[in-house]
Amino acid sequence: MKLGSRDAAGFVARPDLTKSGLLIHGAAPARIALRRKTLVEAVMGPDGEAEMRLTRLSGADLRSDPASLVDALKATGFFPGQRLVWVEEATDGTAKAFAAALEEWRPGDAFLLATAGQLTARSALRKLFEGSKEAYALAIYADPPSRDEVEGMLTKAGVRNLDPDALRDVMTLSQTLDAGDFAQTVEKLALYKLGDDSPVTPLDLIAVAPVVTEAAVDDAIGAMANGGEPGIGRQMSRLGAQGTGPTTLCISATRHFRQLHAAASSGGRPDEALGRLRPPVFGPRRDAMAAQIRSWGAPRLERALKELMDTDLALRSSSAAPQMALLERAFIRIAMMRPR
Repeated sequence: MKLGSRDAAGFVARPDLTKSGLLIHGAAPARIALRRKTLVEAVMGPDGEAEMRLTRLSGADLRSDPASLVDALKATGFFPGQRLVWVEEATDGTAKAFAAALEEWRPGDAFLLATAGQLTARSALRKLFEGSKEAYALAIYADPPSRDEVEGMLTKAGVRNLDPDALRDVMTLSQTLDAGDFAQTVEKLALYKLGDDSPVTPLDLIAVAPVVTEAAVDDAIGAMANGGEPGIGRQMSRLGAQGTGPTTLCISATRHFRQLHAAASSGGRPDEALGRLRPPVFGPRRDAMAAQIRSWGAPRLERALKELMDTDLALRSSSAAPQMALLERAFIRIAMMRPR
């Protein structure tokens, strides 16, 4: 039987053990791994693997010894409790072994889990599970998780008290991070708030989210975008002492102003437009950039981008002018464009 995406989360978390098994397939290995981990824990409990109630086979094992799957399903474990047989890297070449196993399966046998890569609609393995009345097939796609899935992950990790802004930022992260990175971020957030009953805030999320930018570079660009030209020289001197090159800094500034311009040109509220960018902007940085968009406006942002692109060309030319000084003057000119 096909297991629809709407029912998938519920079945994986609370599997029907009166059925023989489940095939999980798709082109998103990280998401398949998360589903598999949840299902294994739900079937056997936290101590299942330690109690040797999990049997792992591979597609290669079945091709060389098709009967090993039936044997594994029928085997009796040393410890009491539900057993599970997991076949990884299943392929159409193993379909006959799975057909025999599903036919031989009886209540009380181990639960069968198969994981596979992307299978077409004509796949023999996929047709076998989808056509069975006693087993399920679940296709996993690379789509971002739904709100229900995200809230389920947070609840399972023990993160239950989020303020509305933090929940919005978590949803933003879930749409852009790969499934494995997002799951790790949720686990880090749970550890970060362990023993702390106060609501999760955007600042908590920033503390555990993957770092994508240098804080000192952000400070220099923020000083320019906020019109604080007196502080630009100090920030750039510090960056130069740390070894940050002027070309790298110019590229980062150009990226920042392109994000501002893209959000300013998309219509709607600036904070919502920033959340739609890829990668999105969230937390206090989003609030600061939203204020910059409202202050600058699209026409001034275009002028700032032109100044940055001209400066980038000058930095890459054969000019003998001191590059950091050249960039500092450009930053000051841009800061002075911001309305007072």
